[in-house]
Amino acid sequence: MKLKVKILKFLTGRPVCMIHEKTAQEMSLHIDNRISVKKANKRTISIVNTISNIIKPNEIAVSNTVIQHLKLKKGDVVEVEITERPKSINLIKKKLKGEELNQKEIQEIVQDIAHNALREAEIAFFIAALNSKGMSLNETKNLIQAMVKTGKQLKLRGKVVDKHCIGGIAGNRTTPIIVPICAAAGLIMPKTSSRAITSAAGTADVIETIAKIDFSIKEIKKIIQKTNACFVWGGALGLAPVDDKIIKVERIVKIDSNAQLLASILSKKISVDSNYVLIDIPYGKSAKVSKRQAEKLKAKFLNLGKRFNLKLQVVLTDGREPIGNAIGPVLEIQDILKILKREGGPKDLEEKSIMLAGKLLEMAGKSKKSKGEILAKQILDSGKAFKKFEQIIKAQKGKIRKLKSGEYTHIIYAKSNKKIISYDNKLINNLARFAGCPQDKAAGVYLHKKANQEIKKSDKIMTIYATSKEKLEHAVKFYNKNKKEMVEYK
Repeated sequence: MKLKVKILKFLTGRPVCMIHEKTAQEMSLHIDNRISVKKANKRTISIVNTISNIIKPNEIAVSNTVIQHLKLKKGDVVEVEITERPKSINLIKKKLKGEELNQKEIQEIVQDIAHNALREAEIAFFIAALNSKGMSLNETKNLIQAMVKTGKQLKLRGKVVDKHCIGGIAGNRTTPIIVPICAAAGLIMPKTSSRAITSAAGTADVIETIAKIDFSIKEIKKIIQKTNACFVWGGALGLAPVDDKIIKVERIVKIDSNAQLLASILSKKISVDSNYVLIDIPYGKSAKVSKRQAEKLKAKFLNLGKRFNLKLQVVLTDGREPIGNAIGPVLEIQDILKILKREGGPKDLEEKSIMLAGKLLEMAGKSKKSKGEILAKQILDSGKAFKKFEQIIKAQKGKIRKLKSGEYTHIIYAKSNKKIISYDNKLINNLARFAGCPQDKAAGVYLHKKANQEIKKSDKIMTIYATSKEKLEHAVKFYNKNKKEMVEYK
């Protein structure tokens, strides 16, 4: 059936269409049915809702997602058809039973996610299947290939390097320090990052405090030509877009499976043409993985790296507590700038950044083996890294400026003389999220003391920042409920 497009400008986060009740009856459609919406040679699958007013029987109202995908304008005519239940639902059931999927079956699931044929609940079952049943390396390889195939690719010349952390560690913002060091050394580093999934901030959230992060591939190439690097949000690029759709659902169900983690990271690296890839796997009591799990994950990364002809290295790092002092977008960029400007900043964040940058410099042949950290520190101390960072931010239509943290604060003081043994990463991240992170850029938590430090009565332990009184109260309530597990003392 042909229907005229009516633009109502409503956001849903997924493709949704509204049609008149009379039209729905004519087509034997019911609420939550899938329909195919087609304009010329482009089509998308959408969930349907019915309505009795606002639109006429010959009209269809579409969400922004559909408008953008089909490039629709008011008055355009689209072809609407009811679609069959996707076969990939049966394939997801097969995986839930623990059976292995072949290349064609994985490709079908990925294609259906790409074309919006699967609802969020069905994608959640796929995520649950990967988490509970796992994936063989062959399946993971096929998942990576399918993700890359359904998206765009960034083709670059020269030595393209990339670094990725599996996440889970509060404040572990090494990327904005590593990228300008490597770019200043002449390496190309197109850093695409995700927003926070379960943490208080992702690199994209942090950089967004001072610069634009969503660009087209054409714009990114221009930024890289000027600066050798970029800090961009991967979700705006169409690079392995299925990964971004899965990540959205992962945020809801709070599941981050190893198979999806491997596919997510490597599909993005392959999509940006990286040939030298460094993977950081933090392990520890409150990290995503234990040391044993980290070693198993390392082996899988190395195996898959060989299968895709990547020069890939993996480092296992200490994830027993947050890295740096700041947790939250504005607080983190403040500490990053202190390090880049050589005005102090957290020593552990600086040392880890230098170590990882040194590894990349060695891998890409910019430094002799075991001399990478020396070169990385020289670039940082000379001011070249800060100058390069400024150049990248300017190219991304940004400006380095003073930023204010949340005006509502609550300070946690030591009640006696003691020693901090450890912080729980998950609880610290959750505390910052209760304060408003990552949506409220100025919200977060600042740790005044770190593990193994002796503290005296009335010393500041941490400060909670929020942008509203209500959010601060929620955060303080969460702290009081979880303080014994959040900070371990001796």
